[in-house]
Amino acid sequence: MGSNIPEGASTVRRRSVAALVAAVVLAAAGCGGPSQEGAKTVDPQAKVKLTWWSGQTSDAQKILEGLAATFTRQHPNVTIEVTSGASTTDELLQKLSAGFASGVYPDISYAFGSWASQLQESGKTLDLTEKVRDPAVKWAEFPEAARTTATPNGQVIGFPALVDNLALLYNKTLFDAKKVPYPTDEWTWDDFRAAAKKLTDPAEKIYGTAYSVSASEDTTWHFWPLLWQRGGSILSPDGKQAAFNSQAGVDALEFLRAMAVDDKSVYLDQTDERYAPLFGDGRIAMIINGPWSLLELKAKKTDYGVAFLPGTNGDHQTVSGPDLWTLFDNGDANRAYWSFELMKWLTSAEGDAQWNLAQGNLPLRASETSLPEYRTYVKEYPGAEKLVANLANAKQARPTVSGYVEMSRHVGEAIAKALQGAATPKAALDEAAAKSRQALAGG
Repeated sequence: MGSNIPEGASTVRRRSVAALVAAVVLAAAGCGGPSQEGAKTVDPQAKVKLTWWSGQTSDAQKILEGLAATFTRQHPNVTIEVTSGASTTDELLQKLSAGFASGVYPDISYAFGSWASQLQESGKTLDLTEKVRDPAVKWAEFPEAARTTATPNGQVIGFPALVDNLALLYNKTLFDAKKVPYPTDEWTWDDFRAAAKKLTDPAEKIYGTAYSVSASEDTTWHFWPLLWQRGGSILSPDGKQAAFNSQAGVDALEFLRAMAVDDKSVYLDQTDERYAPLFGDGRIAMIINGPWSLLELKAKKTDYGVAFLPGTNGDHQTVSGPDLWTLFDNGDANRAYWSFELMKWLTSAEGDAQWNLAQGNLPLRASETSLPEYRTYVKEYPGAEKLVANLANAKQARPTVSGYVEMSRHVGEAIAKALQGAATPKAALDEAAAKSRQALAGG
């Protein structure tokens, strides 16, 4: 639970079932539940109590509680009740769904980006579309993928809470031992494949790279950059049909299959939890991973470097998994006003420096790079500066349509089959597209 490890990073399989159950409840919640009565016009001086579900672990929760206390000292008429909201972040969606049905739900909640459409379609979120146009919000400073995720169905429902991206991490010790030149930001996928073959040492049980075949979102989101770089799309323009089984998708999966099956240079992680520690321990030379890895690598004193993802025809596009602070409509203009003001403050450059940078997460805004807290951050976490620069390569967002969770599971299963030689890339992706048809159509 918490913001250090975002959705897609690891152990996300259990979310699929929870999200599917919650989707049904959310659909029903949009039609019922008692409406709450409150102030109809804003009085900034009126006493207000906000409920904030953080979705954080205990250490991160303490940081937020301290920030909430700072905010209320500045605004004494505001009281903020900060709780985790559920025992794990994964359970927040079901908890919100139940709250929508009963009419009792928070003003603000942490939410995984893949929940955005489901939450917006519940009819319980605030519409912030006009408010974020205020120049004081500096909405354009957030990465494009984060803004897109916060705007399901064309409606802004909250603020980015966390941004990340996938980059190429490499173990310098293993590269030096094989006298292989370090990766550069200009590498192609052919460069990556050639290096992985050279770095693989079966006798020493050392692999050139790794890939999760757990069929979780960790499996799936690693695939999207290869698809996008080849000009492919995940869904049709209307979001109702699969498009990942295009020739671009087949070519991308064939590339991974060839590395895993033909070259045998890929450690296939059945759990999606082993490859990062093995990289830190010097058993895997390269992994595609994100900023959540840096703390453990620092603790292990691993000698590592970070580069942009390998590219296709000069396109080094990556994927980002933004999470959100979602704001909800409780029928009270004052609660809505102060919820917005609190999140505007928390996600400002100065506020975020005390939140995300303090935990080792990437900054939400490019303007934070001028702050002293940022200079401390990049010194503490080698490679962080490269990951910040890589945010510019996160040009597309994962779909937030309600059928994404089920579709992702089917794509993950297809990738796992192909990388283990159990199906051809085309057959596997076509099967995933067929299985996803009903979920994407809204069935």
